[in-house]
Amino acid sequence: MKKISLKPLAALFAFCALAGFGHAALAQDAALSVEDAWVRATVPNQHATGVFMRLTSAAQGRLVAVESQAAKHVEVHEMAMQDNVMKMRQVPGIDLPAGQAVELKPGGYHVMLIDLARQITPGDHVQLTLVVEDAARQQRRVPVDAVARPLNAPAAPAAGHGH
Repeated sequence: MKKISLKPLAALFAFCALAGFGHAALAQDAALSVEDAWVRATVPNQHATGVFMRLTSAAQGRLVAVESQAAKHVEVHEMAMQDNVMKMRQVPGIDLPAGQAVELKPGGYHVMLIDLARQITPGDHVQLTLVVEDAARQQRRVPVDAVARPLNAPAAPAAGHGH
């Protein structure tokens, strides 16, 4: 019986996992779960849009930056009431308490893509990299694939009805 070596296959599998070819690698790493990442589609000549998702960190951490080739500038923002007026402002980061989901959603914390490279149409995939800092101030980079939803899409996808 001929022996078959699994080393080349194992090396290929490890390479694919490290390169981000696995579906799960696009949405999470061992310490950060990223769920329901989406970007709001744009109209022609629109220069900015928002990105939303749910983050759950296994350990105390902080989202300190987001990067993307989809725009010249990527900023972490917060919408908040100030003197009875809803205002949007850039924030230096978002705390990620251990084991607690943090929503980045319309009307709250979110990511802004500013000076877009091109129009984003429904169904487009926008690649982002989240920069997360742990309690020891060590940073890790988490790749995320956000899918564009139409301008009039609700904040959350429609759930099936269980009548």
